[in-house]
Amino acid sequence: MKIPIYQVDAFTSRLFAGNPAAVCPLEEWPDEATLQAIAAENNLSETAFFVPQGDRFHLRWFTPAAEVDLCGHATLATAFVIFNHLTPGLDSVAFDTQSGELVVRRQGDLLAMDFPARPPQPLTPHERLVDALGTQPEQVLASRDYLVVYRDPEQVRTLQPNMDLVAGLDRFAVIVTAPGADCDFVSRFFAPAVGIDEDPVTGSAHCTLVPYWSKRLRKTRLHARQISARGGELFCEDQGERVRIAGRAVLYLKGEIYLP
Repeated sequence: MKIPIYQVDAFTSRLFAGNPAAVCPLEEWPDEATLQAIAAENNLSETAFFVPQGDRFHLRWFTPAAEVDLCGHATLATAFVIFNHLTPGLDSVAFDTQSGELVVRRQGDLLAMDFPARPPQPLTPHERLVDALGTQPEQVLASRDYLVVYRDPEQVRTLQPNMDLVAGLDRFAVIVTAPGADCDFVSRFFAPAVGIDEDPVTGSAHCTLVPYWSKRLRKTRLHARQISARGGELFCEDQGERVRIAGRAVLYLKGEIYLP
C-alpha cells in the first residue's frame, strides 16, 4: 500500500521557516493505529490526513503522540496541497473536522482560514504554572490552553520553560504572548504533554490570541508573529464567534509512504 505524502512549511514564504506539516491524501480511512504510527514516524508537530467526501474533505490531525481537535498550520498545509497539487482550479475548500466545518480560501498570495474563536477567560491558574515558566507574568487566562501574558516581546523570546512541569499542568498547552515591536503581538506555544515541547507556529493558538488582542488593542485586524526559532507570520481578523487566520506556505517535499 502506498500513501502520498507532502511536507509543507506553513505560515512562511521561505523554506526552513514556519511550521512543517506532513499532509497525506487518502482514499479511505485506515485504522487509527496506522494513522498514529505514521504521525509518530514523521515526527513532525502535526500530520494531516484527509479523505474526499463529495466536494468536501474529512480532515484529521495527529501529533507524534495523539490526535488533536484543531490544528491551524496543518490545515493551511492541506489546503495548499489541494490548491497547488491536487485541484488547482479551486478558490476555496471545506473540511469537516472535530471542530466543525473549516473553510480555507485563496486571498491573493495568502490562504485564509475560517476558524472558531476561543476567547480566554480569567481563572485561578495551576499552582505550578509560574514555576513551569520560570518568570512571573502580568496576567493568566485560559480557554482550551493557558494564555499567559507578558509585558514585552523579549520576555517571551527568552523564556525557557521547564517542560516536565509544563507537561504536568491541567491544560492542553500553554500560550505565552506579549505586545509586538514590529507587529501587533507575538507568541510562543508549548505542548509537551502531547509530544510537542514547542510548536514553531500555531494556528489554533490564534483562536484564543486574536479575541484577546482584538479587545485589548481595540482593532479587529491584527498582524502576528510567532517567535519560535523557526518563526512565522500570521494575518488575522476578529469576526466575533469566528477568527480569520491567514498565511503563506511553501512545499518542501513530495513522496510516498510504503505500508505492508
